[in-house]
This record gives sequence, C-alpha cells and structure tokens, in this order.
Amino acid sequence: MTLLEPSPSPDRMPRWVWKAVLIFWGGALAALAFRSLWASLYTFFILLLVSLFLSFAVEPGVNRLAKRGWRRGTATVVILLGVLVAFLVFLIAIGALVGQQIAELLGNSEKYVTRTVNFLNDSFGAHIDASQVIDQINAPDGAVQRFISSQQNRVVDISVTALGLLVQGLSVMLFTFYLVADGPKLRRVICSRLRPDRQRSVLDTWELAIEKTGGYLYSRALLAGLSAFSHWVVLQALGTKAPVALALWVGVISQFLPVIGTYIAGALPVLVTFIDSPTKALVVLIFVIIYQQIENYLFLPRITARTMDLHPAVAFGSAIAGAAVLGGVGAILAIPGAAMVQALLSNIGVRHEVIDSDLTVIKPKLRRDQRRAARTKHPTADSDADS
Repeated sequence: MTLLEPSPSPDRMPRWVWKAVLIFWGGALAALAFRSLWASLYTFFILLLVSLFLSFAVEPGVNRLAKRGWRRGTATVVILLGVLVAFLVFLIAIGALVGQQIAELLGNSEKYVTRTVNFLNDSFGAHIDASQVIDQINAPDGAVQRFISSQQNRVVDISVTALGLLVQGLSVMLFTFYLVADGPKLRRVICSRLRPDRQRSVLDTWELAIEKTGGYLYSRALLAGLSAFSHWVVLQALGTKAPVALALWVGVISQFLPVIGTYIAGALPVLVTFIDSPTKALVVLIFVIIYQQIENYLFLPRITARTMDLHPAVAFGSAIAGAAVLGGVGAILAIPGAAMVQALLSNIGVRHEVIDSDLTVIKPKLRRDQRRAARTKHPTADSDADS
C-alpha cells in the first residue's frame, strides 16, 4: 500500500514562482550594478583600448631596437617620446596658427571684410554694403560681439578640459609603456594558462595584430609626411602665412581622420589663403584636389602594398560604426581594427577557385604606353569598351 503525497492546495503559490521572482530581481539588480560600474569605468576602458592599439603600433619598432641590443624599456621610452614630441609640435603649430589668425582678424577686420565684400560683389553680382557689415560686427549688442563675450567666460572650463586631456594622455603613455616594455612577460603569463595549441593560436593572433596595426599606422605616417611636404612647397611658393603649420594640419588630418579628414584638412588652408587672396585660395584648392588624386593612384598603392589595404566601403562603414560606439576615438581606431579583423578572417576557412563569369572578371590596369599600343592595334574594340 503506497502513501499518496498530498496534492498542493489550489490557493498555494508554486515554489518555482518564488525562484523565478528571485532570479528576475537578482538579474535586474546585477544589470543595474553593471551599468553603474560601466559608467564609472568607461573612461578607463577607453584609455586602455587606446593604449592597446598604440602598443601594437609601437612594438614593431621596439622589437627592431631590442634585436640590436637595446633594452626594451629604453627603446619603448625613446619611441614614445618621439611620438609625444611629434604630437606636441603639431598642437603648438596649430595653436600658434589659430591664435595668429584670430589676432589678425580682430586687428584688421575692416580690411578683410571690405576685401571679401568686394570679391563677392564683383564675382557674383551681389550688392552688399561693406560699411553696414562692419557696423554689425562692431555693434556691442550684435551677434559677433555677444559670441566673443560668451567665449571669454569659458576660459576656466577650457583650462580644466585641457588639464583633464593632459592627464588622460599621460595615462595612455604609461599604460602603453608597460604593455610594450613588459610585453614578453605579459604574453608568458597569458600563455602559461593555456594548452600548447591554444598558445600558438594566441601568439599568432597577437603577432598579426601587431603587424597590421603597426603597418597601417606607419604607412599613414609616411603618407602624412609626403602630404605635408608637398603642401608646404605650394603654400611656401604662394606666400601663405604659417605654411609649416598648415602643411602639418593637412598631412595629419587627411591621413588619420577617417572618411571626412581629406575635406576638413583642405578647408583650413583654403580658408586662410582666401582671407589674403581669393586667387591664391583657388590655386590651393586645385592643388589639394590634384594631390589627392596623385596620392590615391600613385603613393597609396605602393606604400600600403605591405599592409592591409581596406576597401573604401569597409573603411567608411567601420569608421561610422566606431564613431557610433565610442565617438571620435572609435572612429580613429575603427580602421586599424577593421584591418586587423580582415586579416584574421582571411586565414579562416577554405578558399576555392572562382568560376569564370562576366561578374567576376577583373581587368588588369595597363600603363599608358600599353593603352596607346592597344588603341593602335584595336581602335574599334577600344572605343566599344569605353562606351
């Protein structure tokens, strides 16, 4: 004879409901705690991410110096100091340029306004009275004077922001130093927790990340140097004010600010030159456009031949995604990150031979003499192909 368990009362709540309630509220509290923790450590993670990418870029140079007998700590300090000096030179040059232009505009505002108004009236048939524009600028209750007064009250805020950026920059340098100088020790600690086959995968991935990130940034630095030198020659020949600062601006911004960097970089020298001479500004604009084409078809393919060259659509999409997730820092780090991911994915899976199809045919680029010979032999076919 078996004893039957008493059936639960219909008014009594099942035990699983209490467990579900506890799990729900426990998960909600954990999510709130994680959100608060992430908000507090967000800046720290951004600094760590920037330091990681900077360590990938610096380590190839440190490894070369270490093979020549340098201590890793000394080599890391030398390279980081070089990066810091280059960055400070860029900031000082741009700051001096901006300060000089603002002081000159404020001191000779009437002359520049009159010249600009005359150019607009002569070129576009406008009928603007220069004296009225000057009176509106100098009016105490005008929009220009109100804007200047409002900016004077933000000096303290700007100083605090600059101090915070300085502290963050020093933190990035310190993190980068430890990641690079103690890189072998760090990798040994990580690999000691893994099986030999896993160790090989981790080290191969780490080496690939260093190669692609460092190669990308070094190639961009070389392109920035070529761009800065070329624009300096033109700006110096035209007699533009502060040609070195403007050339550095064009070189750095056009190469390291993704997607829109080319347009922002070219706008400043055109604007500064336009204040002095609209004709010279037109010359600068034409040179910026021509140089961009020369860089895209001559310099860029050769310099990035040994690095991961991203498709423009991939670079554009990665920059937008990075900006949406991490803001300006994400936009800058997204392109080398996409290059690293593309390199990792290229080694995964099996590659097959592509079948012949009109949709997959890639015609090789011919040199100018080859195109001329092809037109001589097959003029009709060449014209049909062009159409």
